[in-house]
Amino acid sequence: MKNLGNMMKQAQKLQSKMLEMQEELGNRVVTVQVGGGMVEVKANGRQEITSLRIDPEVVNPDDTEMLQDLIMAAINDALNRSREMVSEEMAKLTGGMKIPGLF
Repeated sequence: MKNLGNMMKQAQKLQSKMLEMQEELGNRVVTVQVGGGMVEVKANGRQEITSLRIDPEVVNPDDTEMLQDLIMAAINDALNRSREMVSEEMAKLTGGMKIPGLF
């Protein structure tokens, strides 16, 4: 039973650290630029887009497809980088253990 008690304490400690990390990661931001900086997207560790900047020079009413492609590429890259950031930090916390549902 002593082992079970220790395991429970370790699990609670890990859960507490994970909650702290999630809070911290929510405040961390990744920035992505595409099209030579014409479109910039920022995302936080909660995979939320926090900022979108479009250079007015890239806005061409006759070529909205290019702008749409740039925006989608920037958003997808920002979200991927945000997930990678979270995954790397969680791996540090869990010692590389893959825990289902965490990342």
